[in-house]
Amino acid sequence: MSSPSPSRFSLFLTAAACILLALPALADSQARIVRLSDVQGSVQINKNSGLGFENAFINLPITQGVQLRTGTGGRAEIEFEDGSSMRLAPNTMIEFSRLGADDSGKRVSEVNLVEGMAYVNWLGKDDFALNFAHEKIALDHPAHFRVDTATEASNLAVFKGEVEVEGPSGSLTVEKKKTATFDAEDKSTVADKVAAAPLDEWDKQSVAYHDQYAKNNQTPLGYGASDLGYYGAYTNVPGYGMMWQPYFAGVGWDPFMDGAWGWYPGYGYMFASAYPWGWMPYYYGNWNYFPGYGWGWQPGGFGGWHPVPHYTPTTLTHVSLAVPTSGSGKTVFVGKGGAISALPPSSVTLRGGTAGLGISRGSLTNLKSLNHQVAKTGFAQVHPAPQFSASSGRSSASSFGGGSARSSMAGPSMGHASAGAGGGHAGGGHH
Repeated sequence: MSSPSPSRFSLFLTAAACILLALPALADSQARIVRLSDVQGSVQINKNSGLGFENAFINLPITQGVQLRTGTGGRAEIEFEDGSSMRLAPNTMIEFSRLGADDSGKRVSEVNLVEGMAYVNWLGKDDFALNFAHEKIALDHPAHFRVDTATEASNLAVFKGEVEVEGPSGSLTVEKKKTATFDAEDKSTVADKVAAAPLDEWDKQSVAYHDQYAKNNQTPLGYGASDLGYYGAYTNVPGYGMMWQPYFAGVGWDPFMDGAWGWYPGYGYMFASAYPWGWMPYYYGNWNYFPGYGWGWQPGGFGGWHPVPHYTPTTLTHVSLAVPTSGSGKTVFVGKGGAISALPPSSVTLRGGTAGLGISRGSLTNLKSLNHQVAKTGFAQVHPAPQFSASSGRSSASSFGGGSARSSMAGPSMGHASAGAGGGHAGGGHH
Protein backbone atom coordinates (compact mmCIF):
# COMPACT_ATOMS: atom_id res chain seq x y z
CA MET A 1 0.00 0.00 0.00
CA SER A 2 1.04 3.61 -0.42
CA SER A 3 2.67 5.46 2.44
CA PRO A 4 0.29 7.48 4.61
CA SER A 5 0.09 11.22 4.05
CA PRO A 6 1.36 13.49 6.88
CA SER A 7 -2.19 14.53 7.81
CA ARG A 8 -3.39 10.92 7.97
CA PHE A 9 -0.36 9.86 9.97
CA SER A 10 -0.90 12.74 12.41
CA LEU A 11 -4.50 11.68 12.88
CA PHE A 12 -3.39 8.12 13.51
CA LEU A 13 -0.94 9.29 16.19
CA THR A 14 -3.68 11.36 17.83
CA ALA A 15 -5.92 8.31 17.97
CA ALA A 16 -3.11 6.20 19.41
CA ALA A 17 -2.44 8.78 22.10
CA CYS A 18 -6.09 8.75 23.13
CA ILE A 19 -5.95 4.97 23.45
CA LEU A 20 -2.83 5.07 25.62
CA LEU A 21 -4.36 7.69 27.89
CA ALA A 22 -7.43 5.51 28.45
CA LEU A 23 -5.54 2.27 29.16
CA PRO A 24 -4.55 2.96 32.80
CA ALA A 25 -8.19 3.48 33.79
CA LEU A 26 -9.07 0.12 32.26
CA ALA A 27 -6.16 -1.79 33.79
CA ASP A 28 -6.27 -0.36 37.32
CA SER A 29 -9.96 -1.01 37.94
CA GLN A 30 -10.33 -4.19 35.86
CA ALA A 31 -13.22 -2.24 34.38
CA ARG A 32 -15.24 -3.65 31.53
CA ILE A 33 -17.38 -2.24 28.77
CA VAL A 34 -20.44 -3.96 27.33
CA ARG A 35 -22.69 -3.19 24.38
CA LEU A 36 -26.05 -1.54 23.91
CA SER A 37 -26.95 -3.91 21.07
CA ASP A 38 -30.55 -3.03 20.18
CA VAL A 39 -32.63 0.12 20.57
CA GLN A 40 -36.28 0.43 19.62
CA GLY A 41 -38.39 3.50 20.38
CA SER A 42 -37.69 5.70 23.37
CA VAL A 43 -34.50 4.64 25.18
CA GLN A 44 -32.29 6.91 27.31
CA ILE A 45 -28.88 6.54 28.91
CA ASN A 46 -27.17 8.30 31.80
CA LYS A 47 -23.39 7.94 31.31
CA ASN A 48 -22.47 9.83 34.51
CA SER A 49 -21.19 12.66 32.34
CA GLY A 50 -23.08 15.30 34.32
CA LEU A 51 -25.70 15.72 31.59
CA GLY A 52 -28.27 13.35 33.07
CA PHE A 53 -30.32 11.14 30.76
CA GLU A 54 -29.92 11.58 27.02
CA ASN A 55 -31.19 9.71 23.98
CA ALA A 56 -29.51 6.35 23.47
CA PHE A 57 -28.67 4.60 20.22
CA ILE A 58 -27.28 1.28 19.14
CA ASN A 59 -23.60 0.43 19.83
CA LEU A 60 -23.15 2.88 22.67
CA PRO A 61 -20.66 1.45 25.18
CA ILE A 62 -22.02 0.73 28.66
CA THR A 63 -19.68 1.17 31.62
CA GLN A 64 -20.01 0.58 35.33
CA GLY A 65 -22.48 3.01 36.92
CA VAL A 66 -24.41 3.69 33.72
CA GLN A 67 -28.20 3.84 33.95
CA LEU A 68 -30.49 2.82 31.11
CA ARG A 69 -34.24 3.35 30.83
CA THR A 70 -36.95 2.71 28.28
CA GLY A 71 -40.06 4.80 27.78
CA THR A 72 -43.56 3.78 26.78
CA GLY A 73 -43.15 1.59 23.69
CA GLY A 74 -39.36 1.55 24.05
CA ARG A 75 -37.17 -1.52 24.38
CA ALA A 76 -33.47 -2.26 24.45
CA GLU A 77 -30.94 -5.09 24.49
CA ILE A 78 -27.55 -5.34 26.15
CA GLU A 79 -24.87 -7.85 25.10
CA PHE A 80 -22.12 -9.01 27.45
CA GLU A 81 -18.67 -10.20 26.33
CA ASP A 82 -19.52 -13.90 26.31
CA GLY A 83 -22.63 -13.36 24.17
CA SER A 84 -25.10 -13.38 27.06
CA SER A 85 -27.91 -10.89 26.63
CA MET A 86 -30.41 -8.85 28.60
CA ARG A 87 -33.54 -7.26 27.15
CA LEU A 88 -35.61 -4.44 28.60
CA ALA A 89 -39.37 -4.07 28.12
CA PRO A 90 -41.05 -0.64 27.98
CA ASN A 91 -41.03 1.55 31.11
CA THR A 92 -38.01 -0.22 32.58
CA MET A 93 -34.93 1.17 34.30
CA ILE A 94 -31.68 -0.63 35.18
CA GLU A 95 -28.32 0.34 36.64
CA PHE A 96 -25.01 -1.40 35.99
CA SER A 97 -23.68 -1.40 39.54
CA ARG A 98 -20.68 -3.57 38.68
CA LEU A 99 -18.88 -4.40 35.47
CA GLY A 100 -15.58 -5.78 36.64
CA ALA A 101 -13.50 -8.89 37.23
CA ASP A 102 -12.57 -10.93 40.27
CA ASP A 103 -9.01 -11.65 41.42
CA SER A 104 -8.76 -14.59 39.02
CA GLY A 105 -9.75 -12.40 36.07
CA LYS A 106 -13.22 -13.90 35.70
CA ARG A 107 -15.77 -11.34 34.53
CA VAL A 108 -18.45 -10.37 37.07
CA SER A 109 -21.55 -8.35 36.20
CA GLU A 110 -24.15 -6.98 38.61
CA VAL A 111 -27.27 -5.16 37.47
CA ASN A 112 -30.04 -3.48 39.48
CA LEU A 113 -33.56 -3.72 38.06
CA VAL A 114 -35.01 -0.53 39.51
CA GLU A 115 -38.42 -0.92 37.88
CA GLY A 116 -40.12 -2.64 34.97
CA MET A 117 -39.41 -5.94 33.22
CA ALA A 118 -36.20 -7.55 31.99
CA TYR A 119 -35.35 -10.77 30.17
CA VAL A 120 -32.00 -12.45 30.78
CA ASN A 121 -30.43 -15.18 28.63
CA TRP A 122 -27.23 -16.01 30.52
CA LEU A 123 -24.79 -18.41 28.87
CA GLY A 124 -22.94 -19.25 32.09
CA LYS A 125 -19.37 -18.51 31.04
CA ASP A 126 -19.14 -15.51 33.39
CA ASP A 127 -20.80 -14.59 36.70
CA PHE A 128 -23.97 -12.50 36.81
CA ALA A 129 -26.13 -10.99 39.55
CA LEU A 130 -29.49 -9.24 39.23
CA ASN A 131 -31.00 -7.26 42.11
CA PHE A 132 -34.75 -6.57 42.13
CA ALA A 133 -36.99 -5.39 44.97
CA HIS A 134 -35.38 -6.96 48.07
CA GLU A 135 -34.17 -10.04 46.19
CA LYS A 136 -30.95 -11.02 44.46
CA ILE A 137 -30.26 -13.58 41.72
CA ALA A 138 -26.69 -14.87 41.41
CA LEU A 139 -25.72 -17.03 38.42
CA ASP A 140 -22.61 -18.98 37.48
CA HIS A 141 -24.45 -21.33 35.10
CA PRO A 142 -26.74 -21.00 32.05
CA ALA A 143 -30.30 -19.79 32.61
CA HIS A 144 -33.03 -17.96 30.71
CA PHE A 145 -35.63 -16.05 32.70
CA ARG A 146 -37.91 -13.02 32.98
CA VAL A 147 -38.20 -10.67 35.96
CA ASP A 148 -40.72 -7.89 36.56
CA THR A 149 -40.85 -5.71 39.61
CA ALA A 150 -43.41 -3.26 40.98
CA THR A 151 -44.41 -1.82 44.35
CA GLU A 152 -47.01 -4.51 45.05
CA ALA A 153 -45.10 -7.60 43.93
CA SER A 154 -42.25 -8.95 41.82
CA ASN A 155 -42.26 -12.05 39.62
CA LEU A 156 -39.52 -14.37 38.37
CA ALA A 157 -40.43 -16.71 35.50
CA VAL A 158 -37.81 -19.30 34.50
CA PHE A 159 -37.75 -20.55 30.89
CA LYS A 160 -34.57 -22.65 31.05
CA GLY A 161 -32.20 -23.81 33.76
CA GLU A 162 -32.83 -23.01 37.39
CA VAL A 163 -32.43 -19.77 39.30
CA GLU A 164 -31.60 -19.29 42.97
CA VAL A 165 -32.94 -16.19 44.69
CA GLU A 166 -31.63 -14.78 47.96
CA GLY A 167 -33.82 -12.43 49.96
CA PRO A 168 -34.88 -11.38 53.47
CA SER A 169 -36.86 -14.60 53.89
CA GLY A 170 -33.98 -16.85 52.81
CA SER A 171 -32.99 -18.76 49.70
CA LEU A 172 -35.40 -20.02 47.06
CA THR A 173 -34.60 -22.16 44.00
CA VAL A 174 -36.95 -21.64 41.06
CA GLU A 175 -36.85 -24.42 38.48
CA LYS A 176 -37.56 -24.44 34.75
CA LYS A 177 -41.16 -23.61 33.77
CA LYS A 178 -41.99 -22.25 37.21
CA THR A 179 -42.80 -18.74 38.45
CA ALA A 180 -41.96 -17.26 41.85
CA THR A 181 -43.84 -14.26 43.21
CA PHE A 182 -42.45 -12.02 45.96
CA ASP A 183 -44.93 -9.69 47.68
CA ALA A 184 -44.31 -6.39 49.44
CA GLU A 185 -43.82 -8.22 52.75
CA ASP A 186 -41.09 -10.42 51.22
CA LYS A 187 -43.25 -13.52 51.27
CA SER A 188 -42.79 -15.82 48.28
CA THR A 189 -44.93 -18.35 46.43
CA VAL A 190 -44.06 -20.65 43.53
CA ALA A 191 -46.44 -21.63 40.73
CA ASP A 192 -45.89 -24.63 38.42
CA LYS A 193 -46.36 -22.62 35.25
CA VAL A 194 -45.10 -19.58 33.35
CA ALA A 195 -47.81 -17.19 32.24
CA ALA A 196 -47.23 -15.59 28.83
CA ALA A 197 -46.20 -11.93 28.71
CA PRO A 198 -46.65 -9.61 25.69
CA LEU A 199 -42.94 -9.44 24.85
CA ASP A 200 -42.07 -13.12 25.29
CA GLU A 201 -42.07 -13.63 21.52
CA TRP A 202 -39.66 -10.74 20.99
CA ASP A 203 -37.32 -12.24 23.58
CA LYS A 204 -37.61 -15.69 21.99
CA GLN A 205 -36.88 -14.33 18.52
CA SER A 206 -33.89 -12.36 19.77
CA VAL A 207 -32.37 -15.44 21.41
CA ALA A 208 -32.96 -17.44 18.21
CA TYR A 209 -31.24 -14.73 16.14
CA HIS A 210 -28.12 -14.81 18.31
CA ASP A 211 -28.04 -18.61 18.36
CA GLN A 212 -28.38 -18.81 14.57
CA TYR A 213 -25.84 -16.23 13.46
CA ALA A 214 -23.21 -16.56 16.20
CA LYS A 215 -22.85 -20.33 15.93
CA ASN A 216 -19.79 -20.09 13.65
CA ASN A 217 -18.06 -17.40 15.69
CA GLN A 218 -14.29 -17.96 15.72
CA THR A 219 -13.36 -15.03 17.98
CA PRO A 220 -12.78 -15.36 21.76
CA LEU A 221 -15.60 -12.86 22.38
CA GLY A 222 -19.30 -13.32 21.75
CA TYR A 223 -20.84 -9.87 21.78
CA GLY A 224 -21.49 -8.59 18.28
CA ALA A 225 -20.67 -11.97 16.70
CA SER A 226 -24.25 -12.66 15.56
CA ASP A 227 -24.43 -9.32 13.75
CA LEU A 228 -21.15 -10.04 11.96
CA GLY A 229 -22.61 -13.36 10.82
CA TYR A 230 -25.82 -11.79 9.57
CA TYR A 231 -24.62 -8.55 7.99
CA GLY A 232 -21.38 -9.61 6.31
CA ALA A 233 -18.84 -12.32 5.52
CA TYR A 234 -15.16 -13.20 5.88
CA THR A 235 -12.93 -13.30 2.80
CA ASN A 236 -9.35 -14.52 2.34
CA VAL A 237 -7.60 -11.61 0.62
CA PRO A 238 -4.42 -12.73 -1.21
CA GLY A 239 -1.38 -11.30 0.51
CA TYR A 240 -3.32 -10.00 3.49
CA GLY A 241 -5.21 -12.91 5.05
CA MET A 242 -8.75 -13.07 6.39
CA MET A 243 -10.88 -9.97 6.52
CA TRP A 244 -14.53 -9.32 7.33
CA GLN A 245 -16.57 -6.94 5.20
CA PRO A 246 -20.22 -5.91 5.47
CA TYR A 247 -22.57 -6.64 2.61
CA PHE A 248 -23.48 -3.64 0.42
CA ALA A 249 -20.23 -1.84 1.29
CA GLY A 250 -18.73 -0.85 -2.06
CA VAL A 251 -15.15 0.14 -2.86
CA GLY A 252 -15.76 3.80 -1.95
CA TRP A 253 -17.46 3.11 1.37
CA ASP A 254 -15.89 4.64 4.51
CA PRO A 255 -16.47 2.68 7.77
CA PHE A 256 -16.14 5.84 9.86
CA MET A 257 -18.57 8.05 7.97
CA ASP A 258 -21.63 7.51 10.21
CA GLY A 259 -21.74 7.31 13.99
CA ALA A 260 -21.17 9.36 17.11
CA TRP A 261 -18.57 10.05 19.78
CA GLY A 262 -19.91 9.52 23.30
CA TRP A 263 -18.15 11.01 26.31
CA TYR A 264 -17.55 8.77 29.34
CA PRO A 265 -15.87 9.96 32.57
CA GLY A 266 -12.52 8.22 32.99
CA TYR A 267 -12.44 7.11 29.37
CA GLY A 268 -12.98 10.24 27.30
CA TYR A 269 -14.62 9.99 23.90
CA MET A 270 -15.43 6.55 22.50
CA PHE A 271 -16.74 5.98 18.99
CA ALA A 272 -20.15 4.36 18.46
CA SER A 273 -20.78 3.19 14.91
CA ALA A 274 -24.21 3.75 13.37
CA TYR A 275 -24.11 0.40 11.57
CA PRO A 276 -26.18 -2.43 13.11
CA TRP A 277 -23.10 -4.71 13.04
CA GLY A 278 -20.79 -1.97 14.31
CA TRP A 279 -19.45 -3.25 17.61
CA MET A 280 -16.53 -5.68 17.46
CA PRO A 281 -14.84 -4.13 14.36
CA TYR A 282 -14.59 -0.76 16.11
CA TYR A 283 -13.08 -1.89 19.41
CA TYR A 284 -10.83 -4.79 18.40
CA GLY A 285 -8.62 -5.67 15.46
CA ASN A 286 -7.78 -3.31 12.62
CA TRP A 287 -9.38 -1.81 9.51
CA ASN A 288 -7.41 -2.01 6.26
CA TYR A 289 -8.15 -0.73 2.78
CA PHE A 290 -7.65 -3.48 0.20
CA PRO A 291 -7.32 -2.39 -3.46
CA GLY A 292 -10.20 -3.82 -5.45
CA TYR A 293 -12.10 -4.73 -2.28
CA GLY A 294 -12.44 -1.57 -0.22
CA TRP A 295 -12.34 -1.39 3.56
CA GLY A 296 -12.27 -4.63 5.52
CA TRP A 297 -11.82 -5.51 9.17
CA GLN A 298 -9.14 -7.92 10.31
CA PRO A 299 -9.87 -9.57 13.68
CA GLY A 300 -7.34 -9.52 16.49
CA GLY A 301 -6.29 -7.64 19.60
CA PHE A 302 -8.99 -9.24 21.73
CA GLY A 303 -6.92 -8.79 24.87
CA GLY A 304 -7.37 -5.00 24.80
CA TRP A 305 -10.00 -2.37 24.16
CA HIS A 306 -9.76 0.43 21.56
CA PRO A 307 -11.78 3.53 22.57
CA VAL A 308 -10.73 4.87 19.16
CA PRO A 309 -11.01 2.48 16.17
CA HIS A 310 -7.74 1.13 14.79
CA TYR A 311 -7.07 1.49 11.08
CA THR A 312 -4.11 1.54 8.73
CA PRO A 313 -3.83 5.01 7.14
CA THR A 314 -4.06 5.10 3.37
CA THR A 315 -3.93 7.68 0.60
CA LEU A 316 -6.10 5.49 -1.63
CA THR A 317 -9.37 6.78 -0.24
CA HIS A 318 -10.86 9.33 2.14
CA VAL A 319 -11.03 8.57 5.88
CA SER A 320 -13.44 10.57 8.04
CA LEU A 321 -12.31 9.43 11.51
CA ALA A 322 -11.57 12.52 13.61
CA VAL A 323 -11.34 12.32 17.39
CA PRO A 324 -13.18 15.21 19.15
CA THR A 325 -11.03 17.47 21.30
CA SER A 326 -13.86 18.95 23.38
CA GLY A 327 -14.29 17.67 26.93
CA SER A 328 -17.77 19.11 27.38
CA GLY A 329 -19.34 15.68 27.74
CA LYS A 330 -21.72 16.26 24.88
CA THR A 331 -22.20 13.63 22.19
CA VAL A 332 -20.55 14.54 18.88
CA PHE A 333 -22.38 13.15 15.84
CA VAL A 334 -20.72 12.12 12.57
CA GLY A 335 -22.50 11.89 9.22
CA LYS A 336 -25.96 10.45 9.76
CA GLY A 337 -25.19 10.30 13.47
CA GLY A 338 -25.95 7.53 15.90
CA ALA A 339 -28.46 5.15 14.42
CA ILE A 340 -31.78 5.23 16.24
CA SER A 341 -33.36 1.89 15.39
CA ALA A 342 -36.99 1.70 14.35
CA LEU A 343 -39.34 -0.93 13.04
CA PRO A 344 -38.42 -1.64 9.40
CA PRO A 345 -40.36 0.17 6.66
CA SER A 346 -42.44 -1.88 4.26
CA SER A 347 -39.93 -1.30 1.47
CA VAL A 348 -36.14 -0.77 1.46
CA THR A 349 -33.82 -0.05 -1.46
CA LEU A 350 -30.48 -1.78 -1.03
CA ARG A 351 -27.51 -0.06 -2.71
CA GLY A 352 -23.74 -0.25 -2.59
CA GLY A 353 -22.32 1.98 0.12
CA THR A 354 -25.18 1.47 2.60
CA ALA A 355 -23.35 -1.37 4.42
CA GLY A 356 -26.46 -2.60 6.24
CA LEU A 357 -28.00 0.71 7.32
CA GLY A 358 -31.80 0.41 7.25
CA ILE A 359 -31.82 -3.39 7.52
CA SER A 360 -33.23 -4.58 10.83
CA ARG A 361 -31.57 -7.75 12.05
CA GLY A 362 -33.19 -10.95 10.87
CA SER A 363 -35.70 -9.09 8.67
CA LEU A 364 -34.36 -10.38 5.33
CA THR A 365 -33.26 -13.80 4.18
CA ASN A 366 -29.79 -14.41 2.77
CA LEU A 367 -28.20 -11.00 2.53
CA LYS A 368 -25.28 -12.64 0.71
CA SER A 369 -27.45 -13.33 -2.37
CA LEU A 370 -28.92 -9.83 -2.26
CA ASN A 371 -25.38 -8.46 -2.03
CA HIS A 372 -24.44 -10.22 -5.28
CA GLN A 373 -27.60 -8.85 -6.89
CA VAL A 374 -26.74 -5.28 -5.88
CA ALA A 375 -23.20 -5.74 -7.21
CA LYS A 376 -24.60 -6.79 -10.58
CA THR A 377 -27.52 -4.42 -11.03
CA GLY A 378 -26.89 -1.42 -8.78
CA PHE A 379 -29.78 -1.86 -6.37
CA ALA A 380 -32.45 -4.23 -5.13
CA GLN A 381 -35.92 -3.30 -3.90
CA VAL A 382 -36.89 -5.52 -0.96
CA HIS A 383 -39.76 -5.86 1.48
CA PRO A 384 -38.41 -6.73 4.94
CA ALA A 385 -40.38 -8.98 7.21
CA PRO A 386 -42.43 -7.07 9.78
CA GLN A 387 -40.79 -7.48 13.15
CA PHE A 388 -42.46 -8.03 16.47
CA SER A 389 -43.86 -4.66 17.59
CA ALA A 390 -43.02 -3.32 21.03
CA SER A 391 -46.24 -1.33 21.03
CA SER A 392 -48.51 -4.34 20.69
CA GLY A 393 -48.81 -7.63 22.48
CA ARG A 394 -48.87 -9.76 19.38
CA SER A 395 -46.24 -11.23 17.09
CA SER A 396 -46.42 -10.51 13.39
CA ALA A 397 -45.17 -13.97 12.47
CA SER A 398 -44.69 -17.40 14.01
CA SER A 399 -40.91 -16.90 14.01
CA PHE A 400 -38.74 -13.84 13.59
CA GLY A 401 -38.28 -12.68 10.04
CA GLY A 402 -41.65 -13.96 8.82
CA GLY A 403 -43.78 -12.12 6.28
CA SER A 404 -43.01 -11.22 2.69
CA ALA A 405 -39.23 -11.41 3.15
CA ARG A 406 -38.54 -14.19 5.58
CA SER A 407 -35.45 -14.77 7.67
CA SER A 408 -33.34 -17.81 6.87
CA MET A 409 -34.66 -19.41 10.05
CA ALA A 410 -38.20 -19.19 8.73
CA GLY A 411 -37.50 -20.46 5.23
CA PRO A 412 -35.60 -19.80 2.05
CA SER A 413 -37.80 -17.06 0.63
CA MET A 414 -36.33 -13.58 0.29
CA GLY A 415 -39.65 -11.92 -0.43
CA HIS A 416 -40.07 -9.52 -3.29
CA ALA A 417 -36.90 -8.06 -4.79
CA SER A 418 -36.48 -6.14 -8.02
CA ALA A 419 -33.16 -5.22 -9.60
CA GLY A 420 -32.16 -1.95 -11.20
CA ALA A 421 -29.59 -0.92 -13.74
CA GLY A 422 -26.04 -0.20 -12.80
CA GLY A 423 -23.20 -2.18 -11.38
CA GLY A 424 -20.13 -2.09 -9.26
CA HIS A 425 -18.80 -4.00 -6.33
CA ALA A 426 -21.18 -4.09 -3.35
CA GLY A 427 -18.76 -5.60 -0.84
CA GLY A 428 -18.83 -8.57 1.48
CA GLY A 429 -19.46 -11.28 -1.09
CA HIS A 430 -16.12 -12.36 -2.53
CA HIS A 431 -15.95 -15.88 -1.24
